[in-house]
Amino acid sequence: MKRHSWFLLPVLLVSYQFIAAQPGFTSLGNGKDLAGWKILGGKATYKVEDGAIVGTTVANTRNTFLCTEKEYGDFILELDVWVEDEEGNSGIQTRSHFDPAGNNGEGKVYGRQCEVDPTWRRWTGGIYDEGRREWLYPMQLNARAQYAYKPNSFNHYKVECIGNEMKTWVNGIATAYVVDTLDTKGFIGLQVHAIGNPSHAGKKVVFKNIRIKTTGLTPTPFPPGVYVVNLKPNFLTAYEQKEEWSLLFDGKSSKGWISAKGTAFPASGWDISGGNLHVLSSEGKEAANGGDIITTEQYSAFDLSFEFKLTPGANSGVKYFVTLNEKTAGSAIGPEYQVLDDTLHPDAKLGRDGNRTLASLYDLIKADKQKRFLRPIGAWNIGRVVVYPNNKVEHYLNGVKVLEYIRGSKEFRDLVAISKYVVWKNFGEAEKGHILLQDHGNEVWYRSVKVKALK
Repeated sequence: MKRHSWFLLPVLLVSYQFIAAQPGFTSLGNGKDLAGWKILGGKATYKVEDGAIVGTTVANTRNTFLCTEKEYGDFILELDVWVEDEEGNSGIQTRSHFDPAGNNGEGKVYGRQCEVDPTWRRWTGGIYDEGRREWLYPMQLNARAQYAYKPNSFNHYKVECIGNEMKTWVNGIATAYVVDTLDTKGFIGLQVHAIGNPSHAGKKVVFKNIRIKTTGLTPTPFPPGVYVVNLKPNFLTAYEQKEEWSLLFDGKSSKGWISAKGTAFPASGWDISGGNLHVLSSEGKEAANGGDIITTEQYSAFDLSFEFKLTPGANSGVKYFVTLNEKTAGSAIGPEYQVLDDTLHPDAKLGRDGNRTLASLYDLIKADKQKRFLRPIGAWNIGRVVVYPNNKVEHYLNGVKVLEYIRGSKEFRDLVAISKYVVWKNFGEAEKGHILLQDHGNEVWYRSVKVKALK
């Protein structure tokens, strides 16, 4: 790639003094030196040139962050960023912290980051939890905004942290929306990412027109149709309510759920406490204790989101288009988002080519997932199933799309024909059906189960 210098882009330059003078905003930095900032985490270099902060990549070092000495709680932050390396990476830390003992004593920055991603992946504007939980909002969750980033130029970023909500914009396009339960305040940081290839040393990341507003804040409206990663259990934001999401589990009662084999919620086998729907163990005996539970309502096209937590070796599942027309001794029948400990449960090695592993369409399509996007056993994971009015279906795991298919297509029917479901006519093609949480005899928790009807 031809090397460019950031100051050769005069059409994109905006007066540092003009931006600083905007009502309600103050500059982060004096435009002359790095007073008020400190370098943490790595050995990349930073300096001020023509009022902008210029970071430069260095070989054989960790991610490096230029961090404010001051901490911030609620704020609106705006800045322009240019990344020279099209294979590189950067980010804007918010409400972040430093652990001097982290990384074997080298120190670790951790906290939520607005991603700057020039690569083919196009996850710019997504939200990453640096040094902690990793990806919170991969940009597959808002695919329409993946082309907001403009390569080989400065891009304008807006980051809004008000209360427990973090929202991001890239070049005026709304990109990510996270509701979190961690970090009410912390420092702001500008990242120079580590490089894997030493030949990429010396590449620049330029941050300019950095300004912040901390008083008189009014949340900026988000456009309709954007999925929210809401990490506050069993809670809907005003935005989600306006978008017609509804909780299928209120965190306190069995309202809206009944046994798949009765007219009431199971008297045993399930526990509702601590804001969780808890499947109790029956030593792996499928539907032998409380049995499966289903929603009292039925759904056709919908967006379903849920959190789940597994114990070692556990098996469960979330099924949809469950009609109860099929008569079975065990669990009720329907397309299934597999919920499984892939490492310890034997079902992960059965079926064909891994099509019984976590997040797969059980016994039909394997979930294409990377280990880095899995939360460990005992931690909460987020599952999602989207069924569009045109019968296209998508499975997500922790914000990453892991498979898609078309209900009723030739490809789908061919898969059914070589699966355990071949014995049921028109499997998975019902016009509507219940949503089911499976009792497979292992201890599993569910919470934040929510749904939106799609039209």
